[in-house]
Amino acid sequence: MTTMSANATKIPLDTKTHLLETGYQLIAKKGFTAVGIKQILDTAGVPKGSFYHYFASKEAFGEALISNYFANYKARLNTIAQRDVSAQQKLYDYFQNWYDTQQNGCDYDKCLVVKLSAEVADMSEPMRITLNAGYQQTITWLADHIKAGWTDNSVPQPDNISAESIAKRWYFAWLGASLIAKISQTNTPLAEVWQMTTSQLGR
Repeated sequence: MTTMSANATKIPLDTKTHLLETGYQLIAKKGFTAVGIKQILDTAGVPKGSFYHYFASKEAFGEALISNYFANYKARLNTIAQRDVSAQQKLYDYFQNWYDTQQNGCDYDKCLVVKLSAEVADMSEPMRITLNAGYQQTITWLADHIKAGWTDNSVPQPDNISAESIAKRWYFAWLGASLIAKISQTNTPLAEVWQMTTSQLGR
């Protein structure tokens, strides 16, 4: 990252956030490789020097984008966790939100991970590692709420399978279904995993 210059001190404190939010919307719609730094800067109305003040490269920008996404995602998970409802209802609400936002051309707020999962795995090791850490964060949250559902008897407990394994199966199934839904341009993959998940939740 470049050293702060005298001019850099005049950059508004929210410029970094503004760049991330602008890039987030563009990349979620078009993909990482299809969006150049110039397009991000032109859309954001920010000079080139401001970008390199915060990000050493486009790859570093992508890594920061993913980290920021999962930080916001964790806050949404915490909001669900704090609701005064059963663990089953919390899990149901989580997947219902995923189902609703991915249908008929997903909302950009949920598209970033779906797009980047297939795109950057072999292109950028730092971005791949950051994505994987975000996946694990969500899987851990799911596993914790499955266990809580077993404790409050709101979620059926199958024999000989851990909560972590169930969480991984659900997350991997939903991520795959979201990718296939985009390719097929139908909601059928999402409907299938929704039926599977609700059934296993005892709904």
